[in-house]
Amino acid sequence: MIEAVGLTKRYGAKTAVYNLSFQVRPGTVTGFLGPNGSGKSTTMRMILGLDAPSAGQVTIGGQPYRQLTNAPRRVGALLDAKAVHGGRSARQHLLCLAQLSGIPARRVDEVLGVVGLQDVASRRSKGFSLGMGQRLGIAGALLGDPEVLLFDEPVNGLDPEGILWVRNLMRQLASEGRTVFVSSHLMSEMALTADHLIVIGRGQLLADMSVKDFISRNSTGYAMVRTPDEPGQREKLTKALSEAGGAVQPEQDGALRVTGLELPRISDLAHDLDVRLWELSPHQASLEEAYMRMTNGAVDYRSTQDMRQGLQQQAPYQQGYAQPGQPPQGAYQQGGYPQQAPAGWGQPPVQQPQQYAQPPAQPYAQPYGRQPAGPPQAYAAPAAPAQPPAAPAVAPAAPSLNKSDSEDAR
Repeated sequence: MIEAVGLTKRYGAKTAVYNLSFQVRPGTVTGFLGPNGSGKSTTMRMILGLDAPSAGQVTIGGQPYRQLTNAPRRVGALLDAKAVHGGRSARQHLLCLAQLSGIPARRVDEVLGVVGLQDVASRRSKGFSLGMGQRLGIAGALLGDPEVLLFDEPVNGLDPEGILWVRNLMRQLASEGRTVFVSSHLMSEMALTADHLIVIGRGQLLADMSVKDFISRNSTGYAMVRTPDEPGQREKLTKALSEAGGAVQPEQDGALRVTGLELPRISDLAHDLDVRLWELSPHQASLEEAYMRMTNGAVDYRSTQDMRQGLQQQAPYQQGYAQPGQPPQGAYQQGGYPQQAPAGWGQPPVQQPQQYAQPPAQPYAQPYGRQPAGPPQAYAAPAAPAQPPAAPAVAPAAPSLNKSDSEDAR
């Protein structure tokens, strides 16, 4: 069992954990929840003796971690999956941990099979994906077959199959009588995995209770009522429910969310009014909704709406030009060009006149029939003379071509 009493940790003027007291009992999966910066990782580090508390104490089985005999075989932990030498293979990493803790080498292959890394045991860990690194970290926590296990975000980077595997692993370890303490931000996963919750905010305890009690105390149940889409039926039932003391909130799909009344009472009122019910079902808030409601005042980092003002610079638009996201003023798009647009806007380019009054003279034949090298001139050539030069009386004789030159010309 893990027990914290008055646990406090200060870093200079900042208090990360203040007067925190709780118990993590064996046989159950205890979820450790809290916003970013609430002190969860600091608390786990103090449990493992990595940080000394400024006040109070935390014990495992009645003793501080540093006083436990052969602590690695009694406590397993995963705090940082990246804390692995990248040049070592998965098997070498676990062998080092086993030798430091006096654990037989055959246990390494056993845990590699448990976490599903037996086929990549000889690969260097620097080539592992985030999910594979998480599996290797879990293997290190299970190496000594400990009675107490601490996991910080164990499903981070895992695929759905891996998340299901971790969930079943946690519950199996707890069913064997072990103490399992899991920190996570995935509320939906905690709702399926944890039996008990410890919630902190800004270093202080907010809740220490079962998952069921946590949801019921931090949320309000409601009934979902759905009636046929007939004139006046929904309005008549809404009025009767409100007069009976219920709070009725219409949903976008036409259903009614009713709070303050039990389901039998809602059914009796509908029967008295001769209103048919297509749906009358109880609904309970999720763990995520209850958690958000409780920790709303303990969140340190809140996002604001991104107006993108820093990226969109307003350029001076002339009369008749389109504003961003709007069609041109007084224009109608047809055939690819706006009609009735200001002069010069969106019209086809004006055909430029020819640079020559008459086609230029036929260029001289190039040797071997090849085209002149280089791109065409990008600017207008000088105007041709009024009278083209007289052609020579005798054209220059073409050079003689052999068979190789003829093939090159082709």
